[in-house]
Amino acid sequence: MDQQFLTSMAFIFLSFALYIGIAVYNRARQTSDFYVASRGVPPVWNGMAIAGDWMSAASFIGMAGTVMILGYDGLAYIMGWTGGYLLLTFLLAPQLRKYGRYTVPEFIGDRFDSHTARLIAAVGTMIISFVYIIGQLSGTGVVLGRLFEIDTAIATMIGVAVITVYATFGGMRGITWTQVAQFIILIIAYVVPVVFMSLQITGNPIPWLTYGDVVSKLGELDRELGISEYFAPFEQTNKAQFLALLFCLMAGTAALPHVIVRFYTVSTMKAARWSGAWALLFICMLYLTAPAYAAFSRFILMTEVAGRPFDALPAWTQSWIDTGRLKLIDQNGDGILQWSEISISNDIVVMATPEIANLGVFVVGLMAAGALAAALSTAGGLLIAISSSFAHDIYYRLINPQASEEKRLLVARVSIAVATIVAGIVALDPPGVITQIVAWAFSMAAGTFFPVLFLGVWWTRCNAQGAIAGMLSGMAVTMSYIIAARYFEFSLFGIIDTGAGIFGAPISLLATIIVSLATAAPSQKLQEEVMDLRYPEQMTYKDGEVWIHENTR
Repeated sequence: MDQQFLTSMAFIFLSFALYIGIAVYNRARQTSDFYVASRGVPPVWNGMAIAGDWMSAASFIGMAGTVMILGYDGLAYIMGWTGGYLLLTFLLAPQLRKYGRYTVPEFIGDRFDSHTARLIAAVGTMIISFVYIIGQLSGTGVVLGRLFEIDTAIATMIGVAVITVYATFGGMRGITWTQVAQFIILIIAYVVPVVFMSLQITGNPIPWLTYGDVVSKLGELDRELGISEYFAPFEQTNKAQFLALLFCLMAGTAALPHVIVRFYTVSTMKAARWSGAWALLFICMLYLTAPAYAAFSRFILMTEVAGRPFDALPAWTQSWIDTGRLKLIDQNGDGILQWSEISISNDIVVMATPEIANLGVFVVGLMAAGALAAALSTAGGLLIAISSSFAHDIYYRLINPQASEEKRLLVARVSIAVATIVAGIVALDPPGVITQIVAWAFSMAAGTFFPVLFLGVWWTRCNAQGAIAGMLSGMAVTMSYIIAARYFEFSLFGIIDTGAGIFGAPISLLATIIVSLATAAPSQKLQEEVMDLRYPEQMTYKDGEVWIHENTR
């Protein structure tokens, strides 16, 4: 065994032991622990847990690679995912927290006083979370398969086993503190290599100040090679697709059930707002670093790999060629690797960076631990969303309202195990690259939930029939477009499968409004509950007036 393998193994096993230890120590003992961590998480730590939950394998593994390959056009991912948090923090999160439920389906079911709406929302949550978790498990397989030099399928199932253990034990309480640890690990692992690359390429260890110069040099290299300039807009995709993807990622972020539920773990509306602010700060630490990653990796590939003889390529290339995610083909038969002869998957750019830049075995191991932390942290949150939708919203609220707390926890834990195994099986042969699969989940969230949640919070006239029509039509249109674009090469205005939510969301919005206006208005009680959501917790809305609690005067 070589030193790199042993170092990576040490990092991974230590991190796995840490996650499982935290989950066991903080294991859920009652349903409020399992679903909302007893609503006792401080805003700073919750913001860190949100960031850990949010920065998935798509962010850690796939985003910088996407920006490296697409250039300017890849920025839709950074702007969309970051901007969506502003929508969530200001438009939805505090209000949903004040309503005081455990899950998004529970909010929808109680807000509209409809078991049908609750059931549709629960099924929608499970579908969206299931699609999302496939991308995380696929990322786990990429990392472990490369490090252990084993088949990706076996590596994926190892990840499945670890996630199942700590998510089943800890519930939301355990996962919250696990995600805090995972955020710390992943952000250190993400920033350290790019600092070394900046120092190596520019002599300055502050990449956020230096990668602009590297981008300018990339433009010169692109012109010399006669290829599309790295920072030229809409060269790799059209403007309609860029804007559609941007919208889907923003609206999807604001409506993802596993993200929203993290805001239920704090004690007040104010704490929910501060959680969002802290989360945005922590998320920006990675998202402002991704463009630097992309620029440095592309620069090294163009200057130190492209142009070399095939028989003198760096040793790391063969390891990634063996995974099938890097292809180097001598198309013109001259024995020299041209830039156009390099085909690199988005998903390996960040993982291969320490080897590309020859940063040493310590950084390679750290990167592996960080990538796994990113995938596992999001997977844990998704499993809680799936579990709570089935065990709480369907089993407890609809099937067996008399179920004991012990039985509810058992159903929740069994549903986590089943969901993880089924998703792991699908992830053995994923239907796309990580960022693509994750973008589908965001499109479905944007088309299914965003209009209904937005109108449910801010429009008192919105009723159950409208919400049901909106969710069903939005989900149907979005999923149909994804399938048609992905498998039948169908497109409108040049928009591909990842931008499907741009069609589903307006249809959902119109359906919700039209059907709500065409049917009876909600009860006065429900309308007053909606009005009450707009005021701080020290104020309540009743009988057409805003009341201030005596103890706040």
